Amino acid sequence: LLLSPTGAPLILAYLNEKNRPYSAQDVFCNLQKQHGLGKTAVVKAMELLALEGKIKEKTYGKQKIYFADQSQFQDVKEADLKAIDCQISELSAELQSLTQSCRQLDAELKELSSSLTTEEMVSEIKELKAECSGYTARLEKIKSATNHVTPKEKEKVYKERDVYVKEWKKRKRLASDMINAILEGYPKSKKEFLDEVGVETDEDCKVVVPST
Repeated sequence: LLLSPTGAPLILAYLNEKNRPYSAQDVFCNLQKQHGLGKTAVVKAMELLALEGKIKEKTYGKQKIYFADQSQFQDVKEADLKAIDCQISELSAELQSLTQSCRQLDAELKELSSSLTTEEMVSEIKELKAECSGYTARLEKIKSATNHVTPKEKEKVYKERDVYVKEWKKRKRLASDMINAILEGYPKSKKEFLDEVGVETDEDCKVVVPST
């Protein structure tokens, strides 16, 4: 791939802006996606820039490292460095605060996004009111009915039921005792005996004695 006319100036500007050592691979990876530079073109451009003295080159083993020419930058005083460090600390604190604010706003946005809109809430309120009106009308109809059972009448029915159930169990037990006594001297099976005398059991009628 051929390097575009702006390739070398672009790389030079990048190295001067970042002002830190890079290999040709680093520069290729950092600029390729945005500017579409080929790796071969980047290598040749950096070698040319170093040959022209616009950037500096150092070799470590088999790897070449390139960095901006430091002579173009003014000397920085110790006080200036401290001021820059102080500014960096302030900006870092501001960044942390802004990041926290962004997280809070993002959480609020998610909560609002999952909430109903005003139109949806109005519609849901109408539906709930209609449903409530239906239940109210049903309740009034039940209250106005004349066939209610009073608690006293209900208690009386349950007591009578208990009496009948106890009597049922008692008679079933007596009948079972009588049948078992007869079967002791009966030559046939219990089923044959019941068929012969015409006895129908609860099981034949598929009924179960209720609990009291």
